[in-house]
Amino acid sequence: MKRYFITGLLIWVPLAITAWVISLIASVADQSLLLLPPQIHPHTLLGFDIPGAGIVVTLLIILATGILAANIIGQRLVTWWEKLLARIPVVNSIYNGVKQVSDTLFSPSGMAFRQPLLVQYPHQGSWTIAFLTGEPGGDVVNHLDGEHVSVYVPTTPNPTSGFFLMFPRRDVIELDMDVDEALKYIISMGVVAPPVPPKKP
Repeated sequence: MKRYFITGLLIWVPLAITAWVISLIASVADQSLLLLPPQIHPHTLLGFDIPGAGIVVTLLIILATGILAANIIGQRLVTWWEKLLARIPVVNSIYNGVKQVSDTLFSPSGMAFRQPLLVQYPHQGSWTIAFLTGEPGGDVVNHLDGEHVSVYVPTTPNPTSGFFLMFPRRDVIELDMDVDEALKYIISMGVVAPPVPPKKP
């Protein structure tokens, strides 16, 4: 009975968590329907709500914003908007910090969180998985000997918290592993291990 119960849990727990996350995302995305005029709301037109309609509207808004910001007029509007936010003391610091992080994470040419690493942490001989986030900058470079890299060491099973560390490049090992595989490995506390790739000659 215990084995059957655990088998049932292994089937239902991932399904329940997946459904809960999708429901949470859909409920948040449905708030974008408030931007539409009441006359064209799905409930007004059809008499009932359409699940997931907010997700479609959110994606369309993001796509339209990207198209607008890609031309000269849109770039000028973005510049004007950022200058306006720069004049608001508290908003300025929050917006600039979030923008720098998002620009780093979503930049097509950036290396942030695109390369899993194997590093020794928290002490010599103890290994963990980390993610390459870039290279040290600012006055930090003047106090480091040799080439270093900036890495993020996530915690288990919640990878949204962790530690920012700087390692000598020679002390990190680049893994032949996708970011998704590395995250699954971390979240599962090592239970869901990725397949072993063939050794390179």
